[in-house]
Amino acid sequence: MLLVENLVKNYGSHEALKGISFHVEEGQIVGLLGQNGAGKSTTMNIITGYLSATSGQVWIHGINSLEKPKEAKRYLGYLPEQPPLYENMTVREYLQFAGELKGLKKREARQEAETVMGQTNLSERENVLIKQLSKGFKQRVGLAQALVGKPPLLILDEPMVGLDPNQIIEMREQIRSLGGTHTVILSSHILSEIESVCDHIIILDDGKVKAEDETKQLSEENSNHKRLRLVVKGDKKEIHKILRETDFIKEFSLIGEVETDVYEFQVISAREEDIRDALFMQFAKRQMIVYSVNVEQLSLEEVFIKLTGKEESK
Repeated sequence: MLLVENLVKNYGSHEALKGISFHVEEGQIVGLLGQNGAGKSTTMNIITGYLSATSGQVWIHGINSLEKPKEAKRYLGYLPEQPPLYENMTVREYLQFAGELKGLKKREARQEAETVMGQTNLSERENVLIKQLSKGFKQRVGLAQALVGKPPLLILDEPMVGLDPNQIIEMREQIRSLGGTHTVILSSHILSEIESVCDHIIILDDGKVKAEDETKQLSEENSNHKRLRLVVKGDKKEIHKILRETDFIKEFSLIGEVETDVYEFQVISAREEDIRDALFMQFAKRQMIVYSVNVEQLSLEEVFIKLTGKEESK
């Protein structure tokens, strides 16, 4: 659906993009992450045709968007961070206008407005002036505008910015529902939302692709096998004694009691090799039941910091 090849963008002597490449499959929901200045907005603006590239190629639905921008844009819907809304129009008027701008005939534009209002739960506000809508509903109108014309590729730049918790949940569910029927690329500073919505992650740092993989795989690959989560049943004092006396454990801490006499611990290994089997046997010798012993998975925020050495700016 989208192929970016060796994309370079220079602003005078400043190289904002340094030859980035990535591929997005049809139907994926992809999170584009990076600190301010990492190249996220530049990349999205080049893909959508708002900026030209110094060099490189962008292919949308098999079309070179840098050589045939008008043709490529037919397959693209875009929600910028600040949606370009005409606030003195009603919701229906604006969406019909957006359809006509995309080359639809008046009748087609009316039908599309009806369809996207249904998709984004705006039908009850079709005759309300946009300026009278809340921030959350304005974001919905912006998303509906991006959906007009049924573009297979959607670019969403900070779609959850400025929303309250309930509105974030609504937008998250809306974006999830688009997966499969649309390919979605979204950027957000809310890493927990990216983690919950996206099945694929691209991390940019200093104008380069730092990592690209499935969300779960990225977490697993960057997790430290020396950090374990142990859930075991037994006397708490006896469990502490076993952990203290086991020479391949560097340190441990109690996370909490999961249920009666079942405790969860974080365990740090003193060895380079995997100690899970050996740890299991330590408790089996004492006839204690180990419910689970797993490598502790890093959150997306922890992966981001590990790969870039920076916290995502809020």
